[in-house]
Amino acid sequence: MSENETVAGPEVLPPAPPVAAGDDDLSRQLAERTEDLQRVTAEYANYRRRVDRDRTLVVDQAAERFAAQLFPIVDDIERARDHGDLNGAFKVVADRVLGLLDGLGVEAFGVAGDPFDPSLHEAVLHDTSDEVSVPTATTVLRQGFRRGDRVLRTAMVAVSEPAAGAAAAAPVAADGNASAEAAAPVQDATGNGAPGETPAAG
Repeated sequence: MSENETVAGPEVLPPAPPVAAGDDDLSRQLAERTEDLQRVTAEYANYRRRVDRDRTLVVDQAAERFAAQLFPIVDDIERARDHGDLNGAFKVVADRVLGLLDGLGVEAFGVAGDPFDPSLHEAVLHDTSDEVSVPTATTVLRQGFRRGDRVLRTAMVAVSEPAAGAAAAAPVAADGNASAEAAAPVQDATGNGAPGETPAAG
């Protein structure tokens, strides 16, 4: 080995940079801020849903109150229609009033022949009839109104119920015949009265 040659020693690596103690605090603060942001976002979404629901409820209530004020006018229109007086300028006004109800999503219900439904009908008259098999609204005295699934006014009707007398007459008649047969005396073989009686001596 010459004097100019040097012996290579072990390779020395540069020291690793020290880990800052503040990195853990920074990660923790970032996680906390993320959680805060998520919580605020969820609260705002709930607030928006609540506001939208309240706004819809207010609009529905206002529409229903306005429609209820038109119901007496619609009753007069229907009475005029029944009497043939719905013509001329009155018919134009009537069509506009009915158009307002249609625009509010309000529809009338209650037709003679509908099965009686206590949630839709208010029964003010009752009778029986052989022509119905279930309680039936045979006469509509006042129309009902609903908006969607919500009933705003029940229909005032006369209700006919199935007549029970005719159906019960047959069993009663059959029972009466059976009773009559049981009550009739049964003659013995000699034809002299009921069994157990001693014939009179001749």
